[in-house]
Formats: sequence, C-alpha cells, structure tokens
Amino acid sequence: MSDKSKYQVDENGMYGRFGGAFIPEMLQPNIDNLKKVYLDIINSEAFQKEYKSLLKDYVGRPSPLYLAKRLSEKYGTNVYLKREDLNHTGAHKINNTVGQILIAKHMGKERIIAETGAGQHGVATATACALMGLKCVVYMGEVDIKRQAPNVARMKMLGAEVKAAQSGSKTLKDATNEAMRDWICNPEDTFYLIGSVVGPHPYPDMVARLQAIISEEIAWQIKEKTDKEYPDYVIACVGGGSNAAGSFYHFLDDERVKLVAVEASGMGVSSGETAATIAMGDLGVIHGSKTFLMQSDDGQITEPYSISAGLDYPGIGPIHAHLHDTKRATIISATDQEALDSALELTQLEGIIPALESSHALAALGKMKFKPDDAVVITISGRGDKDMETYMNRFGF
Repeated sequence: MSDKSKYQVDENGMYGRFGGAFIPEMLQPNIDNLKKVYLDIINSEAFQKEYKSLLKDYVGRPSPLYLAKRLSEKYGTNVYLKREDLNHTGAHKINNTVGQILIAKHMGKERIIAETGAGQHGVATATACALMGLKCVVYMGEVDIKRQAPNVARMKMLGAEVKAAQSGSKTLKDATNEAMRDWICNPEDTFYLIGSVVGPHPYPDMVARLQAIISEEIAWQIKEKTDKEYPDYVIACVGGGSNAAGSFYHFLDDERVKLVAVEASGMGVSSGETAATIAMGDLGVIHGSKTFLMQSDDGQITEPYSISAGLDYPGIGPIHAHLHDTKRATIISATDQEALDSALELTQLEGIIPALESSHALAALGKMKFKPDDAVVITISGRGDKDMETYMNRFGF
C-alpha cells in the first residue's frame, strides 16, 4: 500500500477532513514522540522480524480463509470467512497488541494501559503484557465488566489490573476517557495501547498498519482458492473499526473490490437506542480525533447502544469516516435482532459460533444482492465464547 494513497493518512494526520490530534497540552509530548518514531520502528528490520515471528508462532497466523459452503448455497454466492476467531485469544485484537507492545518496548515504556469494550482488546493487551513482562492496567466500563465476565477473569488471570469506568454509560467511551486521564497523569513510563483505529494521530494509522495483515493474507488466499485476482466484496463490522481497517487496507486503491462496513443499529437506526454513527452522527471531535460522532444539538456526545459491547462506541475511526465521505466504502447497519439471527444461522449452518460483533457483518448477507460467481469475504473478527450468556438468554438455551 502506497503512503500516497488518497485513502491513507497525510503528513498532518488527516484522512481528508477527518483525523488529526486534538489533545490536551499535557499529552502533546507523548503524541509528538510517538509520531516521530512509530514508522521507523515498524519499518525496521528488527521489529519486522520479531513481529512476523510472533504472528506466526504465537498468534497462529495466517488465519484461514474458509469457503462456507452451506452459507454460500443459502445466499447464492461464494461466501468466504476470514477466520480471525481462530487467533490466539479469539479475535483480531492480538495482531495489534503484539505489534504495539513491541513499539512500547522499543520506546522503553514499562507500564501499559488500555481500554476495552467487549474485553477482547483487554485480553489481548494483558496477553501481550504477560508475554513481555510489562505491567498492565485495563479500563473497562462497569456495564461491560458485568456482561463480559469471562474476559474480565482472563485479564485478571493474565496479571492485569482491571479498573471499572463508572461515569456516563459505563461502557467503551467511558473506559477510553479513564485511560486518557491515566495517560495524562503518567506520561513518562506509560504507553497507551489503543485498541482501534480511533484516538489522536498516529494511533489510527498505527493500528491500521498492524491490522493490515488481515487484508494482506486475504489477497493471496483468494488467489490460492479461486481463479480471481481479488475478492469482489470485503465485509466487516465497524465500531471504532480496527478489524474493518485491517480487512480493507490492501484493497483501498483497488476499486474493483467493494468495501462494506456494518454498523450496529441496536433497536433501530432512528430508535434512540443505536450505535450507527455514520447514519446518525455529525462531524465533531472525540478522544482526540475529528470524525463523525453521535451528539446532541449542543454538541454533547450522546450515549450509544448495541447488544454488542465492542460496537457501542459513539464515534468511528477517521479512516472509515473518510471512506464513507469519498464513497469508497458502503456503510450499512444491522440491528440487535439481525445480528442474533445471523449468529444462530452461521452456528447451525457451519458449526462456527461468532462473536456478536462479527454477527453484524454476517447480517449483510441478507441485505445485499450478490452474483453467483462473486467472491464475498466476511471477516469473522472474534469467536462467540464471550457472548454465550447473551446467546443463552436470548435463545433460551
């Protein structure tokens, strides 16, 4: 991917009119330091050697690209599942945390902080910290702590301290606020390991580059499995948007590939109980980045809602705002019920229990028209172990 792509971040940290670094003065030295070194570190031979070794031998990459035959038959096309759920820790998040933990070590940081919603990023961060022997503090909304108890237990077993965010909706937005406050108070020894393509520049670009392994693999796997040079569609769920950014990255400049991001519309886009940021949001600044976000008429951030703890974020990564703005990507939405129905469908047709986040991406199959010879890639960003209590309650198992 060329750095001169019109869909990539520019030298000012902007994706078109989105992005940037709108941060407190006390964080400026941290951000400036990271901006100076992150590309040199990522592009260094030492980093690449260690990172690729960990992806292969620790994370378990490449993740399979699986032709879902029964799902394909039902929808009259060729549905391929990018199986990020088979990674160590059960989601795509580990691709990013392993990379950022190496960057933190290169920078001499000894303490790692992170935010998490569904808990998968928290688990992946705690895992990377245990691997590298670094202190780990994870901020998580009090509501999410209750609904994602298995992941909280994993983080604690891995040696992380889990701190509850008790303000606002007590979910992902509030966990991010608390992590930002911590970073302001501990700028010297602490590295903030952001879990998605959100936050001030260079985080959106850094996370996208580390997650780009997903589309790098899709590109050669689709050639290996078909007579096609590229997939016709790449579909991924989007909250902040890291798995979508990684799934799209190597196809951004190939407009033959249709990019589809699926937001969580909760009880319905216009219900007031939604997390469909593109559908309902306006331009604003959240967590240091200019993007679309859900806000009131006087500019106050409104509380998002989704059955999925990983998608109830009131903003969206600036890269996705730009892809929408330029019409490079199609943004659609799926309700709680549509995601639940898609989860059960995949489970009973293919024997794969997906995370609720991924189930939103699967819902696109019932909302779009595909040709019989299309290659439709859907990223299964995580597995459903963490959501079993929700599934049991909703389906009466």
